[in-house]
Amino acid sequence: MTKNEQLQAIAEEYRNAGEKWPATMRELAEWAIKTRKWVPHPSAIVNQCAEELSKAMREEYVKDTQGRKIRTKHAATFKQGSEQLVLWDDIRTASHNHMQRAFQQRRQQILGDCKQLKNDVDSYNENRLPVVPIQTVFDFTIDLEEIELARKSV
Repeated sequence: MTKNEQLQAIAEEYRNAGEKWPATMRELAEWAIKTRKWVPHPSAIVNQCAEELSKAMREEYVKDTQGRKIRTKHAATFKQGSEQLVLWDDIRTASHNHMQRAFQQRRQQILGDCKQLKNDVDSYNENRLPVVPIQTVFDFTIDLEEIELARKSV
């Protein structure tokens, strides 16, 4: 069983135990730790620290000279031999190659999220048969234009 499958099984055990559902991940984690279904390994502490640092870096913004709020730190995945490394750099000093790779990889993540959302919506509509099916538009052109206009009018 993979680590993800083990964690998914813990979540299912939580539900089967009659615990509050729907639940927050914090509630689920507290239960998993209390019942010793999940015990932190030393590497889990390093992983938690790395995740917290990554989250903080993703949320660091500055205003550019045009007044746009931009993310300063960007991650890009590179291969080094047989290993994959996720390297972080600052948009103000990063190489063009790093930024091009980071932007393309983020675009692929967004595409993956959109594909999964489409699968979820299509499945819901086809299997739950709502009276009014949920419609999702994946062309963000108008949304981006509206955000840009709002920013310029401030």
